[in-house]
Amino acid sequence: MGSIRPAAWRRSAVVAALMLAAFTFNTAENLPTGLLSLMAADLRVSPTAVGALVTGYGLTVAVVSLPAARLTRSVPRRYLLAGLLGLLAAASWVSALGSISYALVLAARVGTALAQASFWVLMGPVAVGLFPPGRRGRVMGLLSVGGSLATVLGVPAGTWLGGRGGWHAPFAVLGALALVSLVVVAALLPTSHPQEGHAAYGVAPDRRRFFVVVATTALSVTGVFAGFTYVVVLLEDVGGFGEDAVSGVLFAFGAAALAGVALAGPLLDRFPRATLTVPVATQAAALLGLYAAASSQVAAVALLMLLGASVAPVFMATQSQVLRVAPGRTESALAANSAAFNAGVAAGALLGGALLPLTGARGTFLAGGMLTVGALAVLTWPEDKPVRAVAESR
Repeated sequence: MGSIRPAAWRRSAVVAALMLAAFTFNTAENLPTGLLSLMAADLRVSPTAVGALVTGYGLTVAVVSLPAARLTRSVPRRYLLAGLLGLLAAASWVSALGSISYALVLAARVGTALAQASFWVLMGPVAVGLFPPGRRGRVMGLLSVGGSLATVLGVPAGTWLGGRGGWHAPFAVLGALALVSLVVVAALLPTSHPQEGHAAYGVAPDRRRFFVVVATTALSVTGVFAGFTYVVVLLEDVGGFGEDAVSGVLFAFGAAALAGVALAGPLLDRFPRATLTVPVATQAAALLGLYAAASSQVAAVALLMLLGASVAPVFMATQSQVLRVAPGRTESALAANSAAFNAGVAAGALLGGALLPLTGARGTFLAGGMLTVGALAVLTWPEDKPVRAVAESR
């Protein structure tokens, strides 16, 4: 960006476009879960095959994030973001084609996942680079609100639209939203080289702290998805909730996630460590609480809302921490954290699936809670004191 920042309205418009893009990517990633039956019937495949569109998506992002960051590190951000949003729009419209095959949908999903792998790496540094360094946390909070709205609004709205206009319709809408983001970014984001500006490097580089944050991401995400992947089974079999009630409880979970992000975002700059430690601790408490008390419907709802209010701020806070302590370029550091997140999603779902027939749904939440306790232990483990300081203390 050089030494001159663009006008305030241009910066705000770019951040809004990136929020919309985050919403679109997150909705596209998870939409097949809401359209499972419709897509399976129309494409003449099993529900498991449609579910693989979500699992494969996450694995693609996990594998591609770091190599993509290295391959594109010299490309001006404006051009790269425009290309990624163009790929998102095109892939969404391919999915919206009327006479389509499962193979073509799968190819479109791979294209979207490839775009998302790079987008999550670029989004933070581009947005925070438009503002003074002291506002990094607040900007990351806004971007996280955009992504969290996909859970509360995007997937439910897409599911509703798919039930009335066919499953292709919501993908067509996602393509249009991606195009809006593309136009704003292409028109208003200044052209700059990736290494320019304060957002290209960490404010306080710390290799040890960076690895602690990435390990926290991997353990906490594996923990939450070990249990939450099978939350419907827990609510129905242990809590005795009906199908309609389950939908309401999941909506409450999403609303709590959005509230958690909105509340934690403004605090990231003032309390960088607490805004990560506290939600990891409350996530552990919520998962272990669901293991112990899911048979009480009141407790189950309260604990799931606590879980929602914890999960979304954890990833937001890890991204913000990585921007602070990245030992090198922030794109590579964010890519490593994104890869840890998506690997955790896949590992958690696999672990929960292996435990489900052995321990039931409650056991998956116990395992998830213990993994999150492990994440908290890593995060709060005291740093080694210098030898001189230890000798003096004696």
